[in-house]
Amino acid sequence: MISRVGLAVSRVLERCAPDPFVIAIFLTLLTAVLALLIGDFPEHPGESHLIALLDGWRADDTGLWKFLEFSMQMCLILVTGHALASSRPVRTAIDRLAGLPRNTAQAAGLVAAVACTTALINWGLGLIVGALLAREVGRALAGKGSKAHYPLICAAGYMGMLVWHGGLSGSAPLSMTTAEGAAKVLPRAYVDQLGDVGVPLRETLFSGMNLVVTAGLVIGIPILLMLMAPTDPKHVRTIDDFDTPKPAGNDSADASTVSLPDRLDNAPIVAWMIALPLLLAVARYVHVTGWGHVGLNQINAVMLALGLILHGSPRAYMNAVTEGARGCAGIIIQFPLYAGIMAMMTVSGLVGQMAGGFVSVGNDATIPLLSFLAAGVVNLFVPSGGGQWGIQGQVALQTGLDAGIPAGKMIMAVAYGDQLTNMLQPFWALPLLGITGCRARDIVGYTAVVMVFAGLWMALGLLVL
Repeated sequence: MISRVGLAVSRVLERCAPDPFVIAIFLTLLTAVLALLIGDFPEHPGESHLIALLDGWRADDTGLWKFLEFSMQMCLILVTGHALASSRPVRTAIDRLAGLPRNTAQAAGLVAAVACTTALINWGLGLIVGALLAREVGRALAGKGSKAHYPLICAAGYMGMLVWHGGLSGSAPLSMTTAEGAAKVLPRAYVDQLGDVGVPLRETLFSGMNLVVTAGLVIGIPILLMLMAPTDPKHVRTIDDFDTPKPAGNDSADASTVSLPDRLDNAPIVAWMIALPLLLAVARYVHVTGWGHVGLNQINAVMLALGLILHGSPRAYMNAVTEGARGCAGIIIQFPLYAGIMAMMTVSGLVGQMAGGFVSVGNDATIPLLSFLAAGVVNLFVPSGGGQWGIQGQVALQTGLDAGIPAGKMIMAVAYGDQLTNMLQPFWALPLLGITGCRARDIVGYTAVVMVFAGLWMALGLLVL
């Protein structure tokens, strides 16, 4: 039954959903049309709406190029996580874990638990570790002669993308810990209403609501996947049915090289010369400002330092980063379009209109839930937590401010909606699919079922906590 649902969903997506870059282009055009049709352009009375819209879209500080620094932060999260996952110690741990399961249910539960846990540290790390572990578990079970259902195991490897925004690399909460960081993503007018200190992590990631919601997901997702393991052998598709190529190695060059440049390229001490100062710098930052204001820069610095230490040389680390950087193409080219969309929504007054609409149909209890549901829909079209927060964040914050809802709760409402529909949006599954050899339609039936459970749990948390 689940396999048939997954196939049906994938066929619909294949027929209806174009490439995310194409979607971003059409969203830009749609935003422009809506702005000209229903926008009130409050800051440009008597001026040509078309010219005001074009000026806002092209502006260096608030338009297309506003997300340049933020885009680099997102790319670093991905490549540092990928590099850490591909280091020798992490790969060794993956190989050892892969030998533990004895059947499909145990394999799916283990892979999901590891993917979710590592994604709470870094979403790039969770995505790659989940994919590598799923593949190696499939190989280990096949080597034991156990017929394990490989698509379910691969779906489990993607579960980190269902919890990541409640963890330490959550782009929305981390970008809001300081006023300066928030201003890089959102218009200054909205940031100023939050005060000079931003929104500390104790009100978002370390809030009681997020701890309960995220803990429930990390516990419940593996259990649900274990229950979905097929019992009829005729429905089982083993790893032998899929093409699972080994990724390129990231080890250092041959130790026989004797030239000074080669020795420097492969010297652990050179890697430590920058890794240790990075860790000290982060420790100093935490000592001065406290844990509550740790942001994207500090997380990236720690991930960079750990990757350098575990790879053991600059060359090995750069090989890993080069391989991981291929996943940044979508971020690099789409974020300017997201920034342009945000600028047009701001200059045309669409943000204020949408915020007013939410306030008019919701109340203190339901506005976070409505923002959560809206974020789930937006994520299908803008598959990026950072890009989506840049677009929807201003609406969510203004809505919350107008209704007296804490900013932290509104941030997490958008964060939950963003991660929820990753289970239908295949954009971030591409690295996993390449590593495991599965196709999107092989796993989407299982991820959709988990999405329903997770959505109900997150909605309950927003309503009750």
